[in-house]
Amino acid sequence: RPETLLSPGFHMSFAATTALVAVFGGLRAYDLRLGPKWLQPVMAVVLSSLVAGLATAPYGAAHFNQVAHYGLLANLLSVPVMGILVIPAAVLSACLSLIGLDWIGIWAMGIGLDWILGVARWVAQLDGATRPVVAPGPWVLPLFSIGFLQIILWQGRFRWGGIAPVLLGFMMWFQAERPMVLVADSGALVGVITQEGRALSRERGQGFVARNWLENDGDTAAQADAAQRWPWTSWSWMPLGPHKVMHIQGKRAAEQFRGCGGGDIVISSTPLDGKWPCEVFDPRRLAATGALAIGLEAGKLKVVTARQISGARLWNAAGKED
Repeated sequence: RPETLLSPGFHMSFAATTALVAVFGGLRAYDLRLGPKWLQPVMAVVLSSLVAGLATAPYGAAHFNQVAHYGLLANLLSVPVMGILVIPAAVLSACLSLIGLDWIGIWAMGIGLDWILGVARWVAQLDGATRPVVAPGPWVLPLFSIGFLQIILWQGRFRWGGIAPVLLGFMMWFQAERPMVLVADSGALVGVITQEGRALSRERGQGFVARNWLENDGDTAAQADAAQRWPWTSWSWMPLGPHKVMHIQGKRAAEQFRGCGGGDIVISSTPLDGKWPCEVFDPRRLAATGALAIGLEAGKLKVVTARQISGARLWNAAGKED
């Protein structure tokens, strides 16, 4: 399944496995002990949880826009139960399925999984359990991966050259910028960066889109709270550098629209008839372009469409914009 190469599960699983193999391989190569013999099993669990947590942290933060502060605590309470109860019970269930008694193993698995889910809920409710982060740019994770693999897999002094791409990835992440204006593919929701965070044009509707925008901004606000930041009416202009953007919501607002300038952009949730000197994105045009990201480049408004990002595909050729 090659499509999983870009999935969070693939990234985090392979990051954790590679780091664990490298660390415990190093301990064995240098004959390092994790304390006295009676303490070694406990220290092995602690070290494996710590290593796996550190290895997966950048990937988890990039995909889920948050850093878990108590991941080590959760792992220490969950990993032993997974190894001692859940996995053996799964094997037992598979064996007993031949005689119709697989429910015994499944029942035991349920006990362990209930414990793990309970730990996850308890840790997630602790104060400061997570911290939101801004979504990184497209080159951040590849740089992390290349750097860490060079450090782990290469031999000799050249391996430490992997520190450079890791540091470069962190620098690019810290400097990541979010689009100034985001537009849903229906035209019904617009999000604009303000001093208080991203302001949303609606407090309800398009909830999945709104939640993704705010998460990628590293913003923990709910959609209704982000809508309170919206200072404009349905027919007022939003300044964006030397240009303006307007979001027209509803037929009544469309009827009050009186025109626009050549360098401006109008977003409308209803079809907007007529020819205008500005760029108009109504539902008919958005059906071809998809969602929009609008920013400033060299003092001019730059529009990036979802269609430009996805490219020409068999399943979107019908919506090609003229």
